Amino acid sequence: MTQAEAEARRGLLAAIGAYGLWGLLPLFFRLLHHVDPTEIVTQRVLWSLVLILGILAARGTLPAFRAALGNRRLVLPLAGSAVMIAINWLTYVWAVNDNHVLAASLGYFLNPLVNVLLGVLVLKERLRRAQLLAIAVAAAGVAILAASALTTLWISLTLAFSFAFYGLLRKLTPVAPMTGLGVETALLTPLAIAYLLWEAGHGGIGFGQDVPTTALLILAGGVTTVPLVLFAMAAQRLPMSTLGLMQYIAPTLQFLCGILLLGERLSTGQMLSFGLIWIGLILFASDGIAAARRRRPAAV
Repeated sequence: MTQAEAEARRGLLAAIGAYGLWGLLPLFFRLLHHVDPTEIVTQRVLWSLVLILGILAARGTLPAFRAALGNRRLVLPLAGSAVMIAINWLTYVWAVNDNHVLAASLGYFLNPLVNVLLGVLVLKERLRRAQLLAIAVAAAGVAILAASALTTLWISLTLAFSFAFYGLLRKLTPVAPMTGLGVETALLTPLAIAYLLWEAGHGGIGFGQDVPTTALLILAGGVTTVPLVLFAMAAQRLPMSTLGLMQYIAPTLQFLCGILLLGERLSTGQMLSFGLIWIGLILFASDGIAAARRRRPAAV
């Protein structure tokens, strides 16, 4: 196995881990349905920073973190990615706790298509004919899904575009995944603290209400950090087009959570769109396997 193949394999495993964890997040956040969504996000920021700094210290990479914080060329794009992920988190938590898990899953069904679009327009990535066909079929499925959920489409579009631009900014920023995540979180921390202080003076906060709520809010740091680190690793090792279509793992799991576990209803249009999306995924995966087999004899 060549170095490039090994890196691609690591990226593939990291992407599967990140998207799998994200796909199960609705079940976690439903346990915090009684807490204000903005507080959940601010608590995620604070406890994520604690965990990240601990990991950086254990790895001996705190100097790199401090250097990145002092590097304007890194801080500016990371500030942009921090804003994108904050918007994404807040929209997602609100949607899940307001019984819009299917709308949230639609956002992440749309997001891979936006990733592919950015990969082609910004990074000049090229797609084979089979890939274009796969994307067209998946896009048709997403269009049907969008048409059947117009009232909550703003949730889906916000999630799709915020995370697509987050991924693009992280891919273009030359910083280690954990260091970059640490800088993003540190930039969001002052805003998080300010909000919690304000909320404490206007009706109180959920943290400290009871042991289960407090424990879950602390755990939100790990739930946030682990998949983001895995995603950053994947974004640096995989093409945007491949990363984009793999992301269907997360919304598929979210979709199933909403239907099977959280009691949301599935319409005929949603069933049709779901089938088309998976046909597109099968086409894309089949093309990728065939392309890998064609390259292998040449490499040998």
